Amino acid sequence: MADIKRLDKTYIAGTYARFPVQLVSGKGSLAWDEDGKEYIDLGSGIAVNGFGISDEVWLKAVTEQLAKLPHASNLYYTEPCARLAEMLCQRTGMKKVFFGNSGAEANECAIKVARKYAAEKHGPDCYTIVTLVNSFHGRTLTTLSATGQDHYHELYQPLTPGFAHIPAGDLDALKALAKGTKIAAVMIECVQGEGGVVPLSEDFVHSLDAFCKANDVLLVVDEVQTGNGRSGQLYAYMNYGIQPDVVSTAKGLGGGLPIGACLMGEKVQDVFGPGDHGSTFGGNPAACAGGVSILSRIDDQLLAGVRERSRYIFDQLTDAEGVESVSGMGLMIGIKPVKPAREVVSRCIENGVLCLTAKDRVRLLPALNIPMEQLEKAVAVLKAALAE
Repeated sequence: MADIKRLDKTYIAGTYARFPVQLVSGKGSLAWDEDGKEYIDLGSGIAVNGFGISDEVWLKAVTEQLAKLPHASNLYYTEPCARLAEMLCQRTGMKKVFFGNSGAEANECAIKVARKYAAEKHGPDCYTIVTLVNSFHGRTLTTLSATGQDHYHELYQPLTPGFAHIPAGDLDALKALAKGTKIAAVMIECVQGEGGVVPLSEDFVHSLDAFCKANDVLLVVDEVQTGNGRSGQLYAYMNYGIQPDVVSTAKGLGGGLPIGACLMGEKVQDVFGPGDHGSTFGGNPAACAGGVSILSRIDDQLLAGVRERSRYIFDQLTDAEGVESVSGMGLMIGIKPVKPAREVVSRCIENGVLCLTAKDRVRLLPALNIPMEQLEKAVAVLKAALAE
């Protein structure tokens, strides 16, 4: 590991505060380091490996596609791209899909959809997109501008203009903003992931939905982390009984390969014409073949299992020793510990469990199908680390 750490420090930009673990292999919800030490994975590559590491069905779909046609570009038709788009629309009621390579790209597309629709419908001065304080929408300059956390903005001024942030739950702030500003869209995460794993209230989401409908403001839901079964429903907005105009998603859709998708509803399905947007790698056949494999298996039985595992974690950790609070939805859970979150995560790593942080919380994003016996063992290790 010393040599890999040296190479990393020498040649890789210093943007990551890595944990002292070099992973070399994995299967399902187990991973191994260079010394052969085994870990139970409660992070799933930050909500990417939804069926675990090197899932056999996903691996077969991807490798078969790699052998046939790994890349073609969007100058030509390819079957996996069309099949995945069809599945996404049929499962959500959305009408069109644009594929990119990441959550940030999916959100960039959503922003472009909102801006183009609003300009054509309400004039070029209607471009402001409202997001929530504590939100996170990506690390490109524009999605960083959409992100409602000041500390992400400090080093990258001037930001892309045209974004405003209101506190979560404060509909009055949105109404006040609308009196002097033409609003193109409201963009939300149903669970603020990087902001501390905090779900939005049902009343607030319904009020936002009603405001948007009444004012022809687009409702955009960022499902980059919450989507693809993570919340206990296919997409988190489905827990609230709403139908957004635009949905962005990524992470778990690809099962381990980079993919992002922007789903457009009826109101905006025709907003793009040829040349209005594009991506060299977007809709890559291998990534889309993997996505078809993943999406086809997120069924009622799997989602019931997600909810069962979620209840187990909440039951075990709520009011446990060393825990101040537990929040989240499905298998996207944040634990606020008495001591610093990174200390808890480091202790878990020492004892063979990989978990994450989000602000001051320990964050859990296990595979949707993690075996219960592995989950129980990992939660016991986590409880011990929290109580120490």
